[in-house]
Parts: sequence; C-alpha cells; structure tokens
Amino acid sequence: MTERRFTRIQTELPGPQSAAVFERKARYVAAPLETYAPFIVRKSEGAIIEDLDGNRFLDFSGGWGCLAVGQRNERVVAALKDQLDAYLHTDFTAVPYAPLVDLAEALCERTAIDGEKRAAFFNSGAEAVENAVKIARAFTKRKGVLVFENAFHGRTLLAMTMTHKAVPYKAGFGPFAPDVFRLPYPYEYRTSLSEADLERALLATVDPSEVAAMVVEPIVGEGGFLVPPDWFLPALRRLADAHGFVLVFDEVQTGIGRTGRFFAFEHFGVQPDLVCTAKSLGSGLPLSGVVGKAEVMDAPIPSAIGGTYAGNPLACRAAIEVLKMLDDGTLLERATAIGDRIKARFRALGERFDAVGDVRGLGSMVGMELVTDRATKEPAKALTGRIANAAIRNGAVFPTAGLYGNVLRVLVSLVISDDEIDEGMDILEQAFEEALR
Repeated sequence: MTERRFTRIQTELPGPQSAAVFERKARYVAAPLETYAPFIVRKSEGAIIEDLDGNRFLDFSGGWGCLAVGQRNERVVAALKDQLDAYLHTDFTAVPYAPLVDLAEALCERTAIDGEKRAAFFNSGAEAVENAVKIARAFTKRKGVLVFENAFHGRTLLAMTMTHKAVPYKAGFGPFAPDVFRLPYPYEYRTSLSEADLERALLATVDPSEVAAMVVEPIVGEGGFLVPPDWFLPALRRLADAHGFVLVFDEVQTGIGRTGRFFAFEHFGVQPDLVCTAKSLGSGLPLSGVVGKAEVMDAPIPSAIGGTYAGNPLACRAAIEVLKMLDDGTLLERATAIGDRIKARFRALGERFDAVGDVRGLGSMVGMELVTDRATKEPAKALTGRIANAAIRNGAVFPTAGLYGNVLRVLVSLVISDDEIDEGMDILEQAFEEALR
C-alpha cells in the first residue's frame, strides 16, 4: 500500500469541533436530514475535504456527483466573484439577463440532438424531470408517463412517484401522482431482458397512445449504476417513434462528462427528444436544465414553466465555465482513465474477496455490487455499510447505492490525480479487510 500523502485522520470521528456542530444539529435541524459523513467540512479543494478538526479525506462522492470539475475550481470561483460584483438576482422572467441566454446557447450547441434546440433552466434535478414531463404533456396532449425499475428521478411529488425505491424516498408520503407506469430495466447481473420482453411489458401496462413521455436514466444511478446492453436505448427510441411519445433521458447524474462523453446517451448511438441535466452542470450551485428539440420545448404556453430562482445568474456563470472546460476533451478523456483505473482496483478486490459480486460502469461512473454469496447473489447490505463506514473513518468517502443498498459507487471529481485514486483505493482495500476480519 502507498504512503498516505493526501488523507489525515488525527482525531476520533467526529472530532471535538465537528461533534459540537452535530450536537447543535440534533437540537435544531429536522431529524430526516440524516448525514452520511461523521464530520463537518471546513474547506475543500479538488477531490480533498478537510474537516473542522483538521482531518483530511478523499471524496469519491463528488458532492453526490455535482463536482466534475472539482471543489472550488479556479475558473468557476473567478466567474462567481465577477458576477457578485454585478448583480445577484432579478428573476429572468421579470428582468432578463445575458448569462442565462449564454448558457442556453452553450448547452444547445453541445447537446448531440439533431436540428434546432431550446433549453430551459430550473433549480434541481427533480424540477428538471417534472418540467420535462410538463413539456412532453403539452406537446403530445397526453398524460401517461413511462418510467423504469430501479429509477431515481427526485423527491418532489411527481419525481418521487417516478422513483422506484420506496424506503427512504417514498415511505409515508402517498398518495402518489397518477398516470405513472413502470417497466423493467436491464439488470444484467441479476436478470435477463430482451427487446420483445420490454415491448410486451409496455403493451401489458398501458395503452401507448395515452403516453406523453418515457423517462429513463441512460445508466441507472441511485438504483445501482446499471449499464444497459447496447440494444436497450435504441429500442426505446423505436418505441417512442412507433407510438408518438416523447423520449426523455434523465442525465442528472450521468451527464456533463461523467461517463467520458458530454452526455451518456452518446455512447449508444441514439438521440432523445429531451435531456434533463443538473448536478455537475452548476459545479455545486443549484442549477438544472431541460434541453431538446425546439418543437417539443416550445409547446407549453407562455409563462407555463419557470421559477423565481430558476437559472439564477450565479449558477449560470458557473455552468458556462464548466462547459468551456469540457470542450477540449481533456476532462472527458480523464473520466475514461479514472474509470479504467478504479475498475481495475475493484476487480482486484474481487480476486481477494468473494463478497464482490459485480463490477460495472461507464467512464468514471463505476459501481461494485457486494453479495453474501456469489452463487445466490444475495445482497450484502450490512457488509456494504460496514465497508463504507470503515473507509470514511480511514479517510475516503465512498457513497452507496442500489435498490438493496449493496453497491459501492464512485462519483469522484474528474480532477482527481492517479496518486489520489490509488490512496483512496488502498483505504477501501483496508476497509474490506477490517469489515471482513
């Protein structure tokens, strides 16, 4: 194992200063806002976080996938400071401003959909998804929404209904939005699915002539980092064309370079009608968007979409810098290299530990599924939690995912160095040893 150069654990976790904040959190912050890491951040840069007590961690969560260009990227910070000196807020639909128009142009130019395109901006991934459905309903004059198993689309009412996993996202929050219908998504490690199976499931679930939109993650994120077979997304395009509904790709987690392409759908030789984007688009600022075919985007009546803070100027300035940084291809190439390096280490863990059932991913979006038995593939949720906890306490933050909570995943910033990756992987290997001891 390599010498620890980037991480430093010098107190119990939480350390005394972090513990004091957690005490106040318990008193004043609503209990459902449960936290993952046992420390309070003081500062961060690139892929490294330092807490209030001087402990340093490698962050493989990347702010839950929001920090493709790293924490406090210099170009983003400079753009924000410049914007602060000009103005903070007007609401674009009240007094418009150029950064939103600049960002819309930049995003349309970089989105691999043929023909004229339009973009609209919002605050969160859930807002983008809900507005994509609204736009599709306005365009088709239909109501139905098709979604998939293992999906995560957000926590607002419609997005929560579209999400698959009940606990914690949906438990106790019904009744849910109507006219949402769920189809199987390929989970090649556990089940088989053919194009014929998919079409049969559609026809058995809803009359396709009543469907406004089919919304799908090109690679399932929260549901376990599931990469579909090559036939899947083109099959969805064929179904959308055959039945006249709008095909929406939810690229909130997969987009903005995460998989080695600007959007993940570019790997599969298919084009959607609409794309939802968020997370790394704003580099940590609240920003989401819907971009797609002009005739679909322009369907709602004037003032039908928007929001007081939607596409705020600070977030737009940050996003413009993010898009520019992706243009020369260096970060896209880096995403692929990061993924290759991490997958190699994950597979090496699989050679040492029988608990590793599957390693999968595309670009830097990599997941490792843990099982109690490779033959039965029984999910190892408790073990996954122990490993993630041990890793954090030794200096590396690895989030979990999956319907069964048994997937360790990587959403690391694309500015991470090879040496930092190696140190994080060494910490993860140590966590395996401790958890399986």
